[in-house]
Amino acid sequence: MASDVVAKALRAGASDAEAVIYEGEEFSALVRMGQVETLKESGSRAIGLRVFLGTRSANTSSSDFSPESLDHLLDGAMQLARITGEDPFAGLPEPEEFGTLGGDLGLYFEDVNEQPPAERIEIARAVEAAALGYDERITNSGGGDFDTATSRKIMVNSRGFVGGYKRSYCGFSAAPIAQGPTGGMQRNYWYSSSRTTRKLEDPVMIGHEAARRTLSRLGARQVKTQAAPVVFSPEIARSIIGNIFDAANGDAIYRKATFFADMLGQQVAGSNVTVVNDGTMVHDGIGGFGTSPFDGEGLPTRRTVLVEDGVLKSYVMNCYTARKLGMKSTGNASRGLAGAPGIGAGNFYLEPGTLSPTEILGDIKQGLYVTETMGFGVNLVTGDYSQGASGMWIENGELAYPVEEITIAGNLKDMYKNIVAIGNDLVFRSASAAPTIRVEGMMIAGA
Repeated sequence: MASDVVAKALRAGASDAEAVIYEGEEFSALVRMGQVETLKESGSRAIGLRVFLGTRSANTSSSDFSPESLDHLLDGAMQLARITGEDPFAGLPEPEEFGTLGGDLGLYFEDVNEQPPAERIEIARAVEAAALGYDERITNSGGGDFDTATSRKIMVNSRGFVGGYKRSYCGFSAAPIAQGPTGGMQRNYWYSSSRTTRKLEDPVMIGHEAARRTLSRLGARQVKTQAAPVVFSPEIARSIIGNIFDAANGDAIYRKATFFADMLGQQVAGSNVTVVNDGTMVHDGIGGFGTSPFDGEGLPTRRTVLVEDGVLKSYVMNCYTARKLGMKSTGNASRGLAGAPGIGAGNFYLEPGTLSPTEILGDIKQGLYVTETMGFGVNLVTGDYSQGASGMWIENGELAYPVEEITIAGNLKDMYKNIVAIGNDLVFRSASAAPTIRVEGMMIAGA
């Protein structure tokens, strides 16, 4: 079907064309207080078409695969392309750039579909029950859930690229609610996820961890405004390091909308900081959540070191942004069904250090351990960073008591250079990951 649509586009006068077809199935079960609250099973499929008339281009998409609808899809794309402006940087990659990673990348496992729905519901029930039974202060629940998703993607273009792959996902979580002696309530969650049911963790352990994380928030207070070391838990460190990907995004670079503009080859972080984007990762026969054989334009995915020993070594680009910058794509094109390709991460991570989280806390007399941030206080143009936060107060190297209703502030340009310790606790629970990190000299605004 994809090949036929591309061939029809060429016959209709397109100089180039590209079709992407996606189909997927999803399952979701939510159990609350032991009872099934929602149960959802769905399937979807759609096609996206991109056509070029020289340097003019247009995109259309449809979830209707009937011949009449596909004709309408093509007609719409051609009409749009005729009235759009010319863009000298638009166009498909050159034929010699196409490619796909060989071998089994461990992206799809049939056991995700084979597991009976009743079994999935029981896991959701078990993870919630483990959280509820952990401590009498756990009085309520946002629920336990179990989700699966399988998908297949096909891409064909007029320059000879044909590729496709399947993916699978499964995961479950619990979100307990705890009540303190004075009536204050807190909630938190924990989860397990994988491409195969064989690698999911024990629901009881996940439920207990969700409960432990929730209980640790009870009795939270404010702290006085001060400058102090801040330790970011892996979940929050992931978003701090994720800003490096956004700052090195080729689209932001050519628009000069990032503090990394014109910084290639310069020191942007401490010499202990190495940040990698790797779309090829396979561990124990299972592909990473950001692994794929080719990117959104048909280029083979690859491993790119963005920051090495603190030096900015590479931007992340698709073909369009690479042409604007006079460079080559890094294989980071991301492609939905509608719109032109964007720029997306593969498996994006900060390389781990050698210290345990306990060792990182060890010599901090007074400081903050951040477990949650709120708001969108990041300015990539200036690097200014300000977020609402909660977590644990550190006293004499120990987690002393929970804190909330505080704000942490700094500038990413300084924060990356002031990462004085990196943990050894790197674990991939999604496509991006970071270990525990410690940043010196941030402002903590509280009471």
